[in-house]
Amino acid sequence: MATRVNMHKAKSELSDLVARAERGEEVIIMRAGKPVARIVPIRAERQSGLARGLFEIGPDFDAPLPDDALDAFEVG
Repeated sequence: MATRVNMHKAKSELSDLVARAERGEEVIIMRAGKPVARIVPIRAERQSGLARGLFEIGPDFDAPLPDDALDAFEVG
């Protein structure tokens, strides 16, 4: 269950609410009884190129599938 807090409480307890979000708790900020924002942790930034050189994509990777493979997708 998410923790819901009004705007005034969110302003005065921001550090605590951020810590709770970092621990995985969902924190929703309310204004006049309506949800307006959610505090969530930032996920680690992904670095491109980490798998460079670990595998190769063949020149025919986007070639049409053979008929027997296409038939496996048919419904009915």
